[in-house]
Amino acid sequence: MIYLDSAATSLRKPDGVAEAVASALGCFGNPARGGHPAALEANRAVYACRRKLAALLGCPRPDHVVFTCNATEALNIAIYGLLSPGDHAVTTDLEHNSVLRPLYDLQARGLELDFVPADGQGRVDYADYDRLIRPDTKAVICTHASNLTGNALDLPRIAEIAHSRGALLIVDAAQTAGALPLDMGAMGIDLLCVTGHKGLMGPQGTGALLIRPGVELRPFKRGGSGVHSHDPEQPKDYPTRLEAGTLNAHGIAGLSAALDYIAVAGRESLYALEHARMQRFYEAVSVIPGVTVYGDFTQPLRAGIVSLNIAGLDATRAADLLATDYDIAVRAGAHCAPRMHRALGTRDCGAVRFSFSPFTTPEEVEQAAEAVRELAEQE
Repeated sequence: MIYLDSAATSLRKPDGVAEAVASALGCFGNPARGGHPAALEANRAVYACRRKLAALLGCPRPDHVVFTCNATEALNIAIYGLLSPGDHAVTTDLEHNSVLRPLYDLQARGLELDFVPADGQGRVDYADYDRLIRPDTKAVICTHASNLTGNALDLPRIAEIAHSRGALLIVDAAQTAGALPLDMGAMGIDLLCVTGHKGLMGPQGTGALLIRPGVELRPFKRGGSGVHSHDPEQPKDYPTRLEAGTLNAHGIAGLSAALDYIAVAGRESLYALEHARMQRFYEAVSVIPGVTVYGDFTQPLRAGIVSLNIAGLDATRAADLLATDYDIAVRAGAHCAPRMHRALGTRDCGAVRFSFSPFTTPEEVEQAAEAVRELAEQE
């Protein structure tokens, strides 16, 4: 199978990830729930992964790395932990439902919400941030790169505008962590939400919320933390304030191994491979008659995503044919990004998304482009 659905999840994992999970299953106790060797080993492994994530993503304090199940949970913790009915927030048309649905829920209860619009290629006008962010805006929430077009946003520019009005910046980096440059301090990110199973190439069921020191969040859930067990309230200190219940230490061990691989291979080198595969595919398919490609491919940095439609062929049907006739795995449909599809004019038809990884080969790129060409010629 030619796997071109890495924006949904990485399929091929680096050497050592599966082995780390299997080893943890055989020897980890419950981290922070005991002083015996098995519990301590798990606790040390969890803390080591916090340190690696903090180093990779520019978080100044490892104890401000909060483990979650995925980016969706991290975003929910950030949004519900910071915003309340009556507050004002700004977001964009590029967002995934992991951002939209929590905000819509709060909007129904009194949150004031404005959207930075996207144009027909999924681009934003940064002047709209100046126009929409008010002196009383509590937070700006935005994706780093669209999961549909791959277009990336200028986070330092957005952070500068937000901070000048006293607002915090919450970033959804589900599509970019481990690939594009991300440094919380240098880029002005206050809350960074990542998943472990995409560009970080770890197991599913892992993710993190990274918090700038000084930012205070209400607990999203409450329960056992292994410390202050007699207190009626959730512990105040990070990360236990936001980590009620047993962590996925086995998955975290696999994520830690993936981070080791990224450190050795080099994030920049891995991204260069992914970008080259994406760019070659775009160049090949964008000139095929009847094929419409969405997004701005003039950006020097973007997620490794190419979404397209073939005239006369339903997106879901195209994905089915790619799978059954060519053994190529892609994703078709709405991609949990309804406002982005509205901006692109693809609300009713959806789109076929090809997404690449550092492990995608040049031969796979050429075969996929040829498959698109054959499908277009059949219509």
